[in-house]
Amino acid sequence: MRYTTLLFDLDHTLFDFDASVDAAFATTLARAGVAEPNGHRDAFDGINLALWKRVEQGELTPNQVGTMRFKELINRFGLDADADVMANDYITGLGHHGELLPGAGELLDQLAPQATLALLSNGIGAVARAKIGRLDLDRYFDAIVISGEVGVAKPHPEIFDIVFDQLGRPDKATTLMIGDSLTSDMAGGIAFGIDTCWYAPAAPDGAPSDATYRVTSLSEIPAIVAGV
Repeated sequence: MRYTTLLFDLDHTLFDFDASVDAAFATTLARAGVAEPNGHRDAFDGINLALWKRVEQGELTPNQVGTMRFKELINRFGLDADADVMANDYITGLGHHGELLPGAGELLDQLAPQATLALLSNGIGAVARAKIGRLDLDRYFDAIVISGEVGVAKPHPEIFDIVFDQLGRPDKATTLMIGDSLTSDMAGGIAFGIDTCWYAPAAPDGAPSDATYRVTSLSEIPAIVAGV
């Protein structure tokens, strides 16, 4: 085996986050009395992305994002709604909706007996734990580290140190970070001194990346792990 310790991102890597967001956001707007959304989703996506970039930069914590994104949405559209209520509805919905991406379960089934697996996710603890529990993911991972629970997020080296401590300080030379984000997963792994595998099914050929590997299908990962 080329790699004996695998650090997995969760959303967009193993979990269909887009489907989860679609359902959770629709439910949240309906409960807030917004019956005919008009541009709300596009605005929310932009607000959300900007706030999570600030999390990566260390300016915000994941838990602060939860309510801030709905305060901004309410102000932008002049909605008669409570940001705290919307945030709670949305967080609940994210935990209740969405499934693993095609092939993710099979990938974990194949790799768990062969290597030490850890989950390293930027997210709100309540959301991530609800998804992990509902999909029975705990059984695959020897460590689960969620940025909202530990107070630091990828790409900062501190969160990699936390998961390494929980795993008993494995050899960096045989550790691989697997994820979809260049700015958190790949940048974080590179800064920490471990190899990285960029899961980028939609990125165009030749898209710039400093990742050690790039795959467009989860089915390509076992060969990389095995070193064949």
